[in-house]
Amino acid sequence: MEYKTDVLVIGSGIAGLFAALRISEFADVVIVTKKEKNESNTNYAQGGIASVIDPNDSFEKHIHDTLIAGAGLCKKDIVEILVKEGPSRIDDLIKIGTEFTMKNGKLDLAKEGGHSMPRIVHAKDLTGKEIERALIEKVTSKTNIKILENSLAIDLITEHNVQQLKNEPLKNRNCWGAYVLDCNKNKVIKISSKATVLATGGLGQVYMHTTNPAIATGDGFAMAYRAGSKIGNMEFIQFHPTSFYTSGNNSSNTSFLISEAVRGFGGILRTKDGKEFMEKYDSRKELAPRDIVARAIDNELKKRGDDYVYLDITKKNREDILDHFPNIYSNCLKHGIDITKNYIPVVPAAHYACGGILVCTGQID
Repeated sequence: MEYKTDVLVIGSGIAGLFAALRISEFADVVIVTKKEKNESNTNYAQGGIASVIDPNDSFEKHIHDTLIAGAGLCKKDIVEILVKEGPSRIDDLIKIGTEFTMKNGKLDLAKEGGHSMPRIVHAKDLTGKEIERALIEKVTSKTNIKILENSLAIDLITEHNVQQLKNEPLKNRNCWGAYVLDCNKNKVIKISSKATVLATGGLGQVYMHTTNPAIATGDGFAMAYRAGSKIGNMEFIQFHPTSFYTSGNNSSNTSFLISEAVRGFGGILRTKDGKEFMEKYDSRKELAPRDIVARAIDNELKKRGDDYVYLDITKKNREDILDHFPNIYSNCLKHGIDITKNYIPVVPAAHYACGGILVCTGQID
């Protein structure tokens, strides 16, 4: 079997779905996804999206916070683009149908680690799931977008697949689509396209502890590398400081995320004997950037020989906890942890791949 389309999008998270929607305004699109269309890292994201919405906030403040959190390694021009386009993208998501949490008729803005202002737009503690829902509804309403579920992209079709062309200079390389395994029929299909978008997500399953779903195995990076694309900054893997710890947690047993918003809400990190420790590592304590908090927890675990630390929000009002974190409360309760009364066992987990396929010319700084 063979499909032909204007644009092939590989991946059905927020990046793939949003790209498909925009492209569908002027071209036909085929989306390939490993599992069902709503299975992605996006679907597991809890906390929200940082954007300048508060009139007391500013792009300059957000850029400043980001550059500090990036420890001097961020490319300022890229940070400026992301920050300045943020409000417009939030508006796009609202127009698509995303129902963010509101307060007094305005977006309810939370504060999280590394931010000097409340600027986290969220949908309770299931922000990713809500965005994915809205995007899927919009995508499935488009007659010129076809979604192939349970389809595993195997390889991009470029000169590297053709014996007499595989040694052609990379600057002359083209991409004509991809070979895809139809997992339902156990057959390889060819999808020819005029352009191909890789939106394949991360590689969290490489690590023992990860917040990523089982499909996050780095396929897109590998396909692009085999095709001759340049890969950069792959050493930068963001670890989320607080994933729920269960005994024997490994790559086949993905841990669920305890949102950063829990620390923004007032959560305290404690060692297993109940002692606070973040003041030893950063004056911002629990609201320091993720890398600082994750390293602090890792250091405590190694010094003490423990498997996990605790996150404590038991001093907060029960009704407020249930209102802000219904999903986290429900998930923890399944493991016998009532977060309104009990400390939450947490451990840092691989969360986000900051590197990937280079999409512009020039050297990696």
